[in-house]
Amino acid sequence: MKIAEPFSVQKSAKPHKKAIVLFSGGLDSTTCLYWALAQGYVCETLTVTYGQRHAREIESAKKIADKLGVKTHFLDVKLPWLTAGCSLTDPSQELPDLPVEQIVREGIPSTYVPGRNLLFLSLAGSLADSIDADAIIAGPNAVDFSGYPDCTPDFYKAAAQALNRGTKKGVTEGLEILAPLMYLTKADIVRLAARLKVPFELTWSCYAGGDKPCGKCDSCKLRARGFAQAGVKDTSL
Repeated sequence: MKIAEPFSVQKSAKPHKKAIVLFSGGLDSTTCLYWALAQGYVCETLTVTYGQRHAREIESAKKIADKLGVKTHFLDVKLPWLTAGCSLTDPSQELPDLPVEQIVREGIPSTYVPGRNLLFLSLAGSLADSIDADAIIAGPNAVDFSGYPDCTPDFYKAAAQALNRGTKKGVTEGLEILAPLMYLTKADIVRLAARLKVPFELTWSCYAGGDKPCGKCDSCKLRARGFAQAGVKDTSL
């Protein structure tokens, strides 16, 4: 299993580096948080609500952060235009329900939130600059994902360059941008999470929200296939 190389290398020789982890409470971001802690980073999390219909994930983020005792930052961002054409922010629109094999092949789905990861990385960069953090860690994946353009290596390379040219931390010491799951399959992510002892039962991935995962949305199907291929029990079900 190959862990992704950093998109930007931090130059500081600090013995205990501080990281901002973009954290939704889902499987991928929780795995990133546990991975970062295992790497020795002193972590703080940044969780953003933006009108997503699956705000249930914020509850998971709070529980996991409390369990780990990490400092948390929660932001509520109001962007009214996001509902236009986005089924992830407009409950009146139906979520895609495709066979799992077709999810990546169908182009950019209606669950794409315009500019979401660009916004998240910008907010994380501002926070990192403010508290002198050494790294930003996020959980995009370019293998088993829904085809979002802001989950690709090219996007993260460009974002890393911008953050290292447009922040005080970046131009003086270097700001590390890490996406440890970028080149992993969902099964690989599950295996890594199991080794890190991620509490699967506390994570939330379903786009539909509610009390139980719907089992029909892209996120549910990719997660289910990942656990099945990894031979690991999903204790969230």
